[in-house]
Amino acid sequence: MKTVIYGLLIPFAGTAAGAACVFFLKNELKVSVQKALIGFAAGVMVAASIWSLIVPAIEQSSDKGRLSFLPAFIGFWLGILFLLLLDHVIPHIHKSIERADQVEGPKSNLSRMIMMVFAVTLHNIPEGMAVGVVYAGLISGYSSITAGGALALALGIAIQNFPEGAIISMPLFSEGKSRKKSFLLGVLSGAVEPVFGALTILIAGLVIPAMPYFLSFAAGAMLYVTVEELIPEMSEGEHSNIGVIFFAIGFSLMMALDVALG
Repeated sequence: MKTVIYGLLIPFAGTAAGAACVFFLKNELKVSVQKALIGFAAGVMVAASIWSLIVPAIEQSSDKGRLSFLPAFIGFWLGILFLLLLDHVIPHIHKSIERADQVEGPKSNLSRMIMMVFAVTLHNIPEGMAVGVVYAGLISGYSSITAGGALALALGIAIQNFPEGAIISMPLFSEGKSRKKSFLLGVLSGAVEPVFGALTILIAGLVIPAMPYFLSFAAGAMLYVTVEELIPEMSEGEHSNIGVIFFAIGFSLMMALDVALG
């Protein structure tokens, strides 16, 4: 049980560590640094979706023969459609910022900050679900999911949460919030991860045969966030090549972690 609790808290710790940058850095992160961090986060999420979620989902359905891909295929699309629905109901990061920038008057900065924190909080939900479903598989005794592999996923998401926490807390401080309040808001944006991770463990544990669907659902949700949010952020404007390089670094590091620890 301690292993599961630690696994759920590791990604949250990554967000908190990133948010703590507000105590050590004076100014908002440079654009090139932001591109590098976002690209790195995107690479980690893509690799985690493949090796820690989709591959185990297919391996757990190997008894279906040539149709072993089917549960992963269905779960993946359910994850994509779920995030697509959320994207229409609740705005994501760049859409939130664009809407806030259109607000006129003294409340514009406040609106922008609230929307940014809210959007990143939403972004963290599928990541918490991904960690939760892998640990649910570990608890259930699935041979394709090891303690090392689950730890690799938690560490990988923690690594990509570090820049996320910094990208929240630093702009908040630059726009007038105190360092302490900026840090707390950055930390709170990641608090949903252990909560949704725990809820996913409870739900997945009740429906063990559906584990491949849960794994691939989390993968689809994570990849949707990556393609819809992170990749456009790292690619547009100047220094896009930096984002691509760090995408490759994040991808290869997460791949290595999953194989080495799995």
